[in-house]
Amino acid sequence: MAPRSPSEAIKPAMAPPPPPKIRRRRRGMLSLLSGLLTLFVAVALAGILGFSMLQREVTAQGPLQSDKVVVIPRNTGTGEIAQILKQEGVIEQPFLFQLYAYMNRQRGQLKAGEFQFKAGTSVEEAIDTLIQGKAILHSVTIPEGLTSEQIVARLYESDILTGDVSETPREGSLLPDTYKFERGTTRQQIINTMQAAQRQAVEQIWQRRSSELPIKSPQELVILASIVEKETGRADERTRVAGVFINRLMKRMKLQSDPTIVYGLVGGKGTLGRGILRSEIEAATPYNTYVVEGLPPGPIANPGRAALEAVANPSRTKDLYFVADGSGGHAFAETYDQHQRNVARWRQIEKSRPTPDSSNVDRVVPDGDQTGLPPGVTPELRGTANPIPASGTRPNGRQAKGFDASEGTDKDPLKNKTFDLNNPKTVPALSQP
Repeated sequence: MAPRSPSEAIKPAMAPPPPPKIRRRRRGMLSLLSGLLTLFVAVALAGILGFSMLQREVTAQGPLQSDKVVVIPRNTGTGEIAQILKQEGVIEQPFLFQLYAYMNRQRGQLKAGEFQFKAGTSVEEAIDTLIQGKAILHSVTIPEGLTSEQIVARLYESDILTGDVSETPREGSLLPDTYKFERGTTRQQIINTMQAAQRQAVEQIWQRRSSELPIKSPQELVILASIVEKETGRADERTRVAGVFINRLMKRMKLQSDPTIVYGLVGGKGTLGRGILRSEIEAATPYNTYVVEGLPPGPIANPGRAALEAVANPSRTKDLYFVADGSGGHAFAETYDQHQRNVARWRQIEKSRPTPDSSNVDRVVPDGDQTGLPPGVTPELRGTANPIPASGTRPNGRQAKGFDASEGTDKDPLKNKTFDLNNPKTVPALSQP
């Protein structure tokens, strides 16, 4: 349209009105997300509230009035464990226990064993005990100097150990010590542990042995250590007794160890249960070191670590003889004349003592004299009566007396003056390498 006047022509034209707003409908996805967010917040708040309530329940003091030991058998499920704890009065709510155990499964599985729960143990503490706690340990002590047969018998005396021993271990293959174990451990597992410990100990000690030893193998080390173990229970004498036997081996002299006579007669039973007959001293068993030269064919007991160490590094003396001195120890001698005097002194001490009672077994008695048998023990059962521990103390608490197996025989230093191990005529010369 043309302007009607010049002034109207220079006036700006009116801007057109804005286009009308188109109202769009809210998409359904946004509504869904908004609803889910609201639900998530509600669930989170409920979860926090529920977890707080759960935490309060599982940390609350339990019903147990005093400390109690509970045994959880092997291969027991969580539900069964919960029922056991409820029956023993440790918890009140088995379901709560199962739920919380499931929530803590990333920390580890519930263990079997024998556990002690303290008075007032909470569900959380009970689960911690079964996941991280240590089961109660029991122990069995095996004294030095027992035979393998005696050690197996001792394991069968424990009603906490289970199972059978597949076979009696080889003599000298077990390391005497105190072994700890959980309830339910098998006897064979203890045997396996003792064998592994012995192999490790012998290997370590063999590496540290003196370079001058006449023994040639770890097995010979164990054999001689078993003899030393049976000869003396005194720690201060082991290396010196070992030195005597080492010196004798070096001179090709018979060891003449009395405990080898016993082992040659009864083997793994460990003791005669009666006196040694004089005729048995001359019995040519492979273990009788009064008859055979050098070491016997195998150990006569299971020696301890100290006896193994003593043989590996014996005292450096010239001693060739020893005999009981009446005080629980021994008198040592370098020459045969000194030994004769020591033996005479020992015989006088023996004569001045009261008549040995029936508990004194493995002593020399005349042939046919069985007064040394314990009351009620027949000759058929004498091999299993009154085993003597390595410490030298008998089961009744009395100290075991020493004995001299040569007494009254042709090897008695006070009877036969011509029997002289120092005489080179009776001692074979050392073979040259």
